[in-house]
Amino acid sequence: MRREWPNGEVSRVPFWLYSDPDIYQRELERFFYSGHWCYVGLAAEIPRAGDFKRSWIGERSVVVVRNHDGAVHVVENRCAHRGVAFCQQNFGNRRDFVCPYHQWNYDLTGNLIGVPLRRGVKNEGKVEGGMPPDFAPHEHGLTKLKVDVRNGVVFASFDAAVPPLADYLGPTILPYFDRTFDGRELTILGYSRQRIPGNWKLMQENIKDPYHPGLLHTWFVTFGLWRADQKSRMLMDEHGRHAAMVSRRNQGGKAAVTQGVTTFRENLALDDARVLDVVSEPWWNGPSVVMQTIFPSVVLQQQVNSLSTRQIMPKGPGSFDFVWTHFGFKDDSEEMTRRRLRQANLFGPAGYVSADDGEVIELSQDGMTQSPAGRTIIELGGRDIANTEHMVTETLIRGMYGYYRKVMEL
Repeated sequence: MRREWPNGEVSRVPFWLYSDPDIYQRELERFFYSGHWCYVGLAAEIPRAGDFKRSWIGERSVVVVRNHDGAVHVVENRCAHRGVAFCQQNFGNRRDFVCPYHQWNYDLTGNLIGVPLRRGVKNEGKVEGGMPPDFAPHEHGLTKLKVDVRNGVVFASFDAAVPPLADYLGPTILPYFDRTFDGRELTILGYSRQRIPGNWKLMQENIKDPYHPGLLHTWFVTFGLWRADQKSRMLMDEHGRHAAMVSRRNQGGKAAVTQGVTTFRENLALDDARVLDVVSEPWWNGPSVVMQTIFPSVVLQQQVNSLSTRQIMPKGPGSFDFVWTHFGFKDDSEEMTRRRLRQANLFGPAGYVSADDGEVIELSQDGMTQSPAGRTIIELGGRDIANTEHMVTETLIRGMYGYYRKVMEL
């Protein structure tokens, strides 16, 4: 079926966009497998030579590995022989990779270095079988991805012609990226993993949406972590695909923006007040919250002292895996590490805040799937696409779909 965007307006997004299998396959090809950088991990996850991490770009499994010379490589998790996904561990350490099916052997950069019975076997003085004489191992290595590691964050692309990562992020987003990832050594604090029954774009929308946090999330509105009257900036790259929501925390308690908000709980108190033990850090330079969405695959979170990456991995038009990697800095004090871990309880699958997001994404998917002819209304703050100095807007979502339509030719 030939799909057409209704009225050509980015403030009206058709519901079929979230469930159509043909649209989904085109998204994988145009956003995840060509023309874009995708987040695959942090270099701190593979600190030693031979350390590897299994990751994903779209629905294609990849292996992120540190070679013996310290360089980070990314290869597709697919044996060149018969297509076997040879790596089934999330993390580990190897001198090389061996496919379990026929024992084809690859070095850590993806070069084919061993083929059992390549020269056949001798039987009564005669060589039988084996690969053809012109078989060239150097032509049959693993698929090697283009890699860019910026201040400890690893991005990869199946597209060798993708522009440099700094250019891809652009001059508006890059300073916020480098603000968090400023070259200091990172340390991994833990992981959260979940599968959300919703279209992957809904998570990009969710983090580009400053409208909902002060309404949906009891925690945010009650304790002042995110309210509509906060001093804020909503910023996009020149294409509208990447975004940064930049804000400063208000105090908790009753305020004009809490009137009539059903999720505001004036009498809500914490059994352990240390969860809200927020300490301003010198590198913040003002903002207490910066939420970056790097299209199409990752959210970079600084919510007060809690830091994480959130990787988006589509699993069909109606679901995606969402992996949180919580991190700190090597030079953090023990007290700061504990503070980051306590605040991490706000996020993740069972987080005081993020559990709400997973639920409403599922409910959104249910409603859109049952009525594919419907459309969303994304008009808060107008119908245009522009950066703003406030958060009462859906401009970042409109920006994303302006870019989306161009690439998808819809």
